[in-house]
Amino acid sequence: MRVTTPNDPARTEASHWPGEPEPVETAQETPEPKQTPWYIEIPVVVVLTLALMFVIQTFLGRLYVIPSASMEPTLHGESGSGDRILVQKVSYYFSDPEPGDVVVFKGTDSWNTGFVSNRSNNTFIRGMQEVGSWVGLVPKDENTLVKRIIAEGGQTVSCQAGDPAVMVDGSPIDQSYVLDPPTYPVDMTTGSQACGGDFFGPLTVPEGHYFMMGDNRTNSLDSRAHMGDELQGTIPRENFRGKVSAVVFPLSRLGGVDDPDIQR
Repeated sequence: MRVTTPNDPARTEASHWPGEPEPVETAQETPEPKQTPWYIEIPVVVVLTLALMFVIQTFLGRLYVIPSASMEPTLHGESGSGDRILVQKVSYYFSDPEPGDVVVFKGTDSWNTGFVSNRSNNTFIRGMQEVGSWVGLVPKDENTLVKRIIAEGGQTVSCQAGDPAVMVDGSPIDQSYVLDPPTYPVDMTTGSQACGGDFFGPLTVPEGHYFMMGDNRTNSLDSRAHMGDELQGTIPRENFRGKVSAVVFPLSRLGGVDDPDIQR
């Protein structure tokens, strides 16, 4: 008979001497993952956050502040305390802007008279402002305005004595959203309340352009005020920054912004 010892390699894993405790396997400890230093983690989080904000601002939408009363009663505006509105771009990826939409757009040259740049004269600060505008921390250095689309390319818009409303292709548009009574009285010798001021037109809107008007008709410098420029007061599609979808602040005015079919 062969005699084995506890250290004998001939012993099997399951074998043990009488009275010996069963062999117990110990779990191998796994080393804890090395923690990223804070001085690396914080900059990474900041960069990723700014990158996400850039994508949102560039492709989805952004917030704007209404600075004037030209779109009342739909949008309330006052310097420093106007409505904060959500302007989204997604809708116009899949469909064209339509009459009745409330749109934020960049003004053309004739609309920009009196516009003052919000950028610093200091090169470094101006650069920081520009970077901030990419992520929505600073306003863009452009004259952005908000109005409602009244007519689109190929349509003829006008308002003359005796017309019951602004006319598009000979038919009156819905004006239920217009501020009534008007902010300022209308000179009835040169215009009418139905026109929201002086008579104008007829004007055929160039293709790819839009005729814009404020809902506060007697207190809005819109396409009517620029009909003598090279674009006849219209705004090209590429100048649109997005469609106004909602008022998000103040909370007392939280809600969506209607886009009625004004040419029904």
